[in-house]
Amino acid sequence: QDCDGLIVRSATKVTADVLAAAERLQVVGRAGTGVDNVDVEAATRKGVLVMNTPTGNSLSAAELTCGMILCLARQIPQAAASMKEGKWDRKKYMGMELNGKTLGVLGLGRIGREVATRMQAFGMKTIGYDPIITPEASATFGVEQLPLEQIWPRCDFITVHTPLLPSTTGLLNDSTFAKCRRGVQVVNCARGGIVDEGALLRALQSGQCGGAALDVFTQEPPKNRDLVNHPNVICCPHLGASTREAQSRCGKEIAMQIVDMAKGKGLAGTVNGQALSKAFAPQTKPWIALARALGTVLHMVGKQEQGSVQVCTLGTPLQEAGSYLMPAVAVGMLAGAQKDMTLVNALLLAQEAGLKVTSTHGDVAPEPDSSTGLLQVSLQGTPHRVAGTVQASTPVLRELNGATFKQPVPLAGPVLIYRAKASEPSTLPTLAGEL
Repeated sequence: QDCDGLIVRSATKVTADVLAAAERLQVVGRAGTGVDNVDVEAATRKGVLVMNTPTGNSLSAAELTCGMILCLARQIPQAAASMKEGKWDRKKYMGMELNGKTLGVLGLGRIGREVATRMQAFGMKTIGYDPIITPEASATFGVEQLPLEQIWPRCDFITVHTPLLPSTTGLLNDSTFAKCRRGVQVVNCARGGIVDEGALLRALQSGQCGGAALDVFTQEPPKNRDLVNHPNVICCPHLGASTREAQSRCGKEIAMQIVDMAKGKGLAGTVNGQALSKAFAPQTKPWIALARALGTVLHMVGKQEQGSVQVCTLGTPLQEAGSYLMPAVAVGMLAGAQKDMTLVNALLLAQEAGLKVTSTHGDVAPEPDSSTGLLQVSLQGTPHRVAGTVQASTPVLRELNGATFKQPVPLAGPVLIYRAKASEPSTLPTLAGEL
């Protein structure tokens, strides 16, 4: 209840109940890559930042995968177990050379590329698939990218290195196993569920799959032992990150990330706070402050917290800014009405409150803001619109409901805005607020 931050290992579960009880919690740091043990949706709703260390255990996971491939090729664990039973079964454990064999790598991120480059040293041909990494990028580390339909029939070995998503759940299934070479060898050191365990067992029993090496399971530890006990299956109890080096590296990395966040130096490894990560960059901090201030001004002049808000960025410097300025505008619009609203949960809470925030971009900003950019925020269906820019790191207001300020107004601290009518100089409707 009293902590502001948590650092967790894979065995620790951060559930919705834990998050609800931790009233002061601001950040959860996962000392590792996967965040399966953190309820990210509940954390986002509460405005708690979740971060991980995506590079900390990459080498350890890659090396384990390579070891699994070698064990499959030469049946090393089975032969070692046989020796411990007092046997000498030289003929039973006939293996294969890796040289000249084709390895399919599904997922070409940090771990996938490390596996590919290491197995190339054994003379393996590496092909792969990744929906994000370009074929040109994968070619630089020796992997030819192909459509999945062309990968299945060409591989002697397949290893998976993707996150567990709806699109990757059951990636290897009855249908895809049927398209593979008979006797294909499968490795999963990524996440349980990417390989359909029922389909894998059926493929092993029919001989369509010649062997499998598994470090992860859909249920951990697995209660159904049929797959674990199959003679052609090599199993480990989720050891991908279990090296002294990886554990030390991940612990140090996540600690430093939280310290840097607390000191305002920067934010790395964000899982659910991409907008917040931009708020720590020196060049974007003033724009985040501007967006929030413009949201506050728009709320004060519009007097409504529901409807559609259009965020328009103008100018090349703001080409990619819409994604992190929209949450900031929402915070400004609803900060007074929504408790615990942050850049992490702003868009979610805004949508639930009936406020829809969208963004567009124009390449050319009007003078005199062409070099820095211009931010416009309007309440759709009303005449209310505000516009501002950043001058020397200071957010300033340039336009309010069609009225342009000849001298831009700094948006910091208490601000008083009024409209004077020439015919009634003694009557000045006022609007005041804290930005």
